[in-house]
Amino acid sequence: MVHQSQIRVNTRGDHDMHDITGQVAEIVAASGIRTGVAHIFNTGSTAIVGTIEFEPGLKRDLPDMLDKLIPPGRNYGHEQAWHDGNAHSHLQSTIAGPSITVPVSGGELALGTWQQIFHLECDNKSRQRVIVVTVMGE
Repeated sequence: MVHQSQIRVNTRGDHDMHDITGQVAEIVAASGIRTGVAHIFNTGSTAIVGTIEFEPGLKRDLPDMLDKLIPPGRNYGHEQAWHDGNAHSHLQSTIAGPSITVPVSGGELALGTWQQIFHLECDNKSRQRVIVVTVMGE
C-alpha cells in the first residue's frame, strides 16, 4: 500500500529550521501502514530535510557549519548567471540533501529518542515550502 500527503512550511529564509516530526508522524498514522518506510522530500532546490536532535545549540550549529563549508557571498557561477545571492543555498542543500527515508515499525516512525525530522531553509528569502511525505508498506 502507498499513502501520500503534503506538509506546508512557511519559512523566514536564512536557515530557518522547523521540526516536522509530529506532522510526519500524523501522516504515517493516517496511512494505516504498520511496517514500511516514510519518504520525506522537500520540493525545491534550496532546502534540506534531515534528522537531528532538535535543540537550540544544534539549530545554530548546523547552519553555522554549512556556512563555513559553503559560505554566502562568494563569486559562484550561479551568481554570475543569476545575481540572486543564493548560490550557496543551492550548494548547501545539494550536499545535505532534500530528502530522507525513515523506517515505519508498528505504525510509527522508527526514530531514536533524540532524533527529530527537520526542514532547514537554505535560501536567503522566505519561502512557502511543500514537503511530500510518501508512506509505503503494509
